[in-house]
Amino acid sequence: MCPMPSAESTPASVHEPDPVRPTSQDTVAAAGSELIGGPMGRRALLGRSWWTPVRVIALVAIGMFALGLVQKAPCYNGAWFFGASSQYTHACYSDIPHLYQGRGFVDGLVPYFDKLPGDMEYLEYPVLTGLFMEVASWLTPGSGTIQDQEQWYWMVNAGMLMVCAAVIAVCVTRTHARRPWDGLLVALAPAFALTATVNWDLLAVALTAAALFMWSRERPLAFGVLLGLATAAKLYPFLILGPLLVLCWRAGKWRAFGTALGGSVVAWLVVNLPVMLYAFDGWSKFYTFSQERGVDFGSFWLILAQNSDNPLSTETVNTLATLLMLLCCGAVAALTLTAPRRPRFAQLAFLIVAAFILTNKVYSPQYVLWLVPLAALARPKWRDFLIWQACEVAYFLGIWMYLAYTTSGDAHKGLPTDGYHWAIGLHLLGTLFLCAMVVRDILLPDRDPVRRTGDDDPSGGVLDGAEDVFVLGPAARPEPPAAHFEGPHVDWGKSRQPDGSL
Repeated sequence: MCPMPSAESTPASVHEPDPVRPTSQDTVAAAGSELIGGPMGRRALLGRSWWTPVRVIALVAIGMFALGLVQKAPCYNGAWFFGASSQYTHACYSDIPHLYQGRGFVDGLVPYFDKLPGDMEYLEYPVLTGLFMEVASWLTPGSGTIQDQEQWYWMVNAGMLMVCAAVIAVCVTRTHARRPWDGLLVALAPAFALTATVNWDLLAVALTAAALFMWSRERPLAFGVLLGLATAAKLYPFLILGPLLVLCWRAGKWRAFGTALGGSVVAWLVVNLPVMLYAFDGWSKFYTFSQERGVDFGSFWLILAQNSDNPLSTETVNTLATLLMLLCCGAVAALTLTAPRRPRFAQLAFLIVAAFILTNKVYSPQYVLWLVPLAALARPKWRDFLIWQACEVAYFLGIWMYLAYTTSGDAHKGLPTDGYHWAIGLHLLGTLFLCAMVVRDILLPDRDPVRRTGDDDPSGGVLDGAEDVFVLGPAARPEPPAAHFEGPHVDWGKSRQPDGSL
């Protein structure tokens, strides 16, 4: 048996590489750091301070979340309850207080089992989100006026969603072990703070972020369970399994994928099966509502419908949107199998969720939350991230000003239809821009901010540094690194000959 080497005899080369400092890699991060004293230098107490990156970023995320709560103050103090358009002119609308009464929580109705008295027969949310809403109603005092109760309900939900926001920030910070400061992209994202309490999406986003963290630590079962729970809270997380399948196909990691898939299915069934068996009509309302819902806010389908004398039917839009999404899935699969190096998991996860958002018939403003953690992992470049966030903030303001216009009667205070279409266009262009940057990084991996520092796929878990076993097209004939590239070049993920050579 070989003796355990001592710390003194261990070569320096086997130690973990130093963390990447964004201020030394990103000019925008370096310029922004001047607000807090400039780029990290010799006075920084690395490894000797309580202020670790995880703790700093978690506190920043909580602080930004609190600023988002302050932004909702005009609505909390009355705009939710008095006047049809004031909650829109103040851009502080939230579904949460309205649905406390509208979905029967004030009357103690049980979601999915009890019918609702209004036009919505059952709660139209997935089961785990419904449970989250119900738990918040249990914690809401039942005394006082309905306004008092709705204010309490929103505050209770805000406290629970703040925990979700902290979980997201911590998971993103820890997913790329050498790049913890990329978590600041999530913590400081303005659209994240503005939309965090519009609805309950942060629950699914937190579970998805935790799942990605588990996968990065080579724990596919935990990843699968968390992703299954995320899908039980919102539909979009299951899309991530698609690119993971193709990545595992390229790397030959079938056992890891099978474990992840099995964990996802079992976790989803554990949450959904009891309600499905005993309250099928209530359980299925989310799915039937999603199918029957017409073209709605934020989508390019709405622009087409509002500029057409004969708009497409809901059935036709459903079919076309599904076909567009399938085309996007095929394009992502082809990109995965033909890229010169195997794409990073976070890159493909971002692209597939962005494709769903771009092709869907509705884009609620809080859907940006789905993409923020994925964007921080896929393209940790401050300039590009902030360009995209500026477009999303413009859309956030645009939709509320448009609703103010449509609910203010003859006064027409707000943004008319044409102006709202421009806001939708900004959202679409911003998302497409970030997608284009991610695709460019995949096709030219030497330009990828993560790979420029010598990493392969730090969020890839078992895929990180793995050899390829199935590739198509140019991937089988890798190109040399670009002549202008001035960083380390790594060959992980490239196909190898039978003798082990590249």
